[in-house]
Amino acid sequence: MGAKTGFLVYADGDVPGLLREVGTADLERTAGMMRRLYPGWEIEESKGSNLWSGVYPPEGTAYAASWPGVEVVGDQRVMIDAPSELPEHLVAASAGRRLVLHAMHSVVDWLAFAVWEDGRLVRSLSLSPDSGVIENIGEPLPFELPYWAGDRPADVIPWPDEDEEPYPLPFHPLELGEDALRALCGFVREGRPEPDDIDAGTIRLHGFRVRDPHGPDPAEREAAL
Repeated sequence: MGAKTGFLVYADGDVPGLLREVGTADLERTAGMMRRLYPGWEIEESKGSNLWSGVYPPEGTAYAASWPGVEVVGDQRVMIDAPSELPEHLVAASAGRRLVLHAMHSVVDWLAFAVWEDGRLVRSLSLSPDSGVIENIGEPLPFELPYWAGDRPADVIPWPDEDEEPYPLPFHPLELGEDALRALCGFVREGRPEPDDIDAGTIRLHGFRVRDPHGPDPAEREAAL
């Protein structure tokens, strides 16, 4: 498994149902949403993407779309260890709505997802084999239950010539991550699509270069790295 994600969805109800009905996102409407979510930041239009590949944009880029009833923003900046620490203004923007955060990184088998209802955090989970369970807030959602019950054990076998310990988690975070993505947003990044899955590759997202004028210059940060 090699999927990476880092995105938010704001919705007036069930995200998969709303995304099934979207058409072309209006650029001016989407740019207005970006200005609200990135107050005081420098925002410049750039090449866009789609919902399937745009959920993990390059650093410094955001892929976004705003439709009546549902909005999507992909940005690596939301890939935080503890989703409950999502910046307050991003949570406040979900007043009266549902907010979904989904983030995973295949290199370290890390998964984080969270759901807010009308600004109230109802579920947050973040875990990886190296760090264990980083955050676990609220009751598990229905799609999680087989994993916690031991019905979806991690299918990770150590190399026979290496003295490796068993996989340190009872299930593989990326497998749960794909089920979370399907249940919360209606599509998957890897694995076999199901008949009811959204064709995320057909949903276009606008592209934006975003920079915090008070943050480090991207070129300087890259040079330092």
